[in-house]
Amino acid sequence: MTDDTATDRLTELAKRRGFFFQSSEAYGGVSGFYVYGPEGATLKENLEDAWRDRFVRREGHMEIEAPNVMPEPVFEASGHLDGFDDMIVECPECGASHRADHIVEDNTDIEEAESIAIAEIEEIIAENDLVCPSCGTDLAGEPVDDFNLMFETNIGPGSSSPGYLRPETAQGIFVEFPRLKEYARGQLPFGVAQIGAAYRNEISPRKGLVRLREFAQAELEHFVDPETDEPDLESVEDVEVTLYSEARQDDDDGAPVEMTVGEAVEEGVVGSDWVGYYLGVAQGWYERIGVDMDRFRFRQHRSGELAHYAADCWDAEAEIGGDWIEITGFAYRGDYDLTKHGEYADDDFTIFRQYDDPITVERATVEPDMSYLGPEFGGDAAAVGDALEALAERDRSAFEDDEVTVDVDGAEYTVPVEKTGFAVEEVTEAGEHVTPHVVEPSFGVDRLVYTVLAHSLTQDDAGEGSEASASDTSGDSEARSASDHSSGQSPREEAASSDDEDDERTVLTLPPELAPTTVAVFPLMDKDGLGERAGEIAERLRRAGFEVAEDASGSIGRRYRRQDEVGTPYCVTVDYDTLEDGTVTIRDRDTTAQARVPVDELAGVVADLRAGETTVGAL
Repeated sequence: MTDDTATDRLTELAKRRGFFFQSSEAYGGVSGFYVYGPEGATLKENLEDAWRDRFVRREGHMEIEAPNVMPEPVFEASGHLDGFDDMIVECPECGASHRADHIVEDNTDIEEAESIAIAEIEEIIAENDLVCPSCGTDLAGEPVDDFNLMFETNIGPGSSSPGYLRPETAQGIFVEFPRLKEYARGQLPFGVAQIGAAYRNEISPRKGLVRLREFAQAELEHFVDPETDEPDLESVEDVEVTLYSEARQDDDDGAPVEMTVGEAVEEGVVGSDWVGYYLGVAQGWYERIGVDMDRFRFRQHRSGELAHYAADCWDAEAEIGGDWIEITGFAYRGDYDLTKHGEYADDDFTIFRQYDDPITVERATVEPDMSYLGPEFGGDAAAVGDALEALAERDRSAFEDDEVTVDVDGAEYTVPVEKTGFAVEEVTEAGEHVTPHVVEPSFGVDRLVYTVLAHSLTQDDAGEGSEASASDTSGDSEARSASDHSSGQSPREEAASSDDEDDERTVLTLPPELAPTTVAVFPLMDKDGLGERAGEIAERLRRAGFEVAEDASGSIGRRYRRQDEVGTPYCVTVDYDTLEDGTVTIRDRDTTAQARVPVDELAGVVADLRAGETTVGAL
């Protein structure tokens, strides 16, 4: 099956079976907005729960839920208003707007055009005679501009309070740091997680769930003291990872390399212990949720694409349809975010670090004579006083002469030293205020859902599984009871004969903890009380906490096929033996192995199967 065929088949399956589909189709649809159907919504929820389990509960972090709309000053401080842009080029013929870097990537051998300067992108478009994807018009000579991706709105009536839909969930954590540090009792390190929607006005949304205008993120902001806090690197140092470093990307013959997390950190391939730690943790989690590790790598950001705040950044990438898709970013953000909000906001974005023992230090102070500064400098007097205080902290030698000069917004002011109240005093300090650094693993939930679906979609030959020969284990009682009824076949025999009607079986091999439905319950036939008994068993499983489907339409084999296609890991068949001895047949999606299980033990068996503590073949 070709890459395009696999992608098309996934898109068709997703729409037909209720995983995801474009929104507002009754009104022509809107690019970049998708609806999760009944199967997809549950899959997404299960994936988020799995993320929460690994990155919040097991790491001992806290979780919050912040608003989607935030006031403009937040994004002034964060830099989003000035630097959250993509490259846009407009077709002179049809007027369609496109991501210029995407046009370059789709039509040349360049893989990461986003990191290339606009002037060079314009040259590449001209040199390669690239055209408008919509109408084929030559784009050579057309200007490439920056386009800010923020969705703007107004908070309240009128336009006096502009706001924006958040382009990432992270700012909702950073802004609330002064209160969140209280919940952490002022002790570093601590982590704050958030799962929620983010919004970016993408120029050209594409590839289903890969590039959306409204999307879900699962982000963790881990606040650490850069001088004292270290990760538990030993717990992941032996984890094997596939790393595509910047050096490898720049090498003509470069390719990703396999090494352990410990080796990568020790050799400096990964520059941050904390980033290395989370790469190791995430590697195991990706395996847990069903990412095909043969189609997976960690790629380091090149210098041209590295965010201004990041000292080191790696993307987890999955191969889908021949393309490498970013599904997670791992960044060491330093103290950029908290420092910027500390400059703009009226609150304290630092943590008080207690010394083991108090220390005595010399501290330069000023107490300006405002009775002099006021008449002398008028409205600038307070700013001059602040400038004197700042100068004393950084350069006390400036006060050694009779006069001292300070700069306020480009203007110089000279003050007699005797009017500054300058003094050097000995003070005893119990600690100091430090600005925490931030380690950020940021997961794209929608892209993860898409990746898991793409990597789990398989086809196999129906006749090659154990289902075709399963009647050999059916037992005399089942064969006897089946011969007494209209079917003339055991459920396993009926499944096998029905499977022979089709050459291929479509299966989503989703991990049981992610599957939208854990178990499906079928009556062999919807008569003689079998349907009622199946309903009772299904309700019993629901009360035990499982997602349960019921289906009495068509042959058992066809019902198995329908559940295989939506990823249901286990199916239970209620037959005439169930009415006699209280047992049912349970069948495994991936191996098609079957076993008889007492109804009274069924919930426990399903729980053990889901947890990976046993297999159907071992029952």
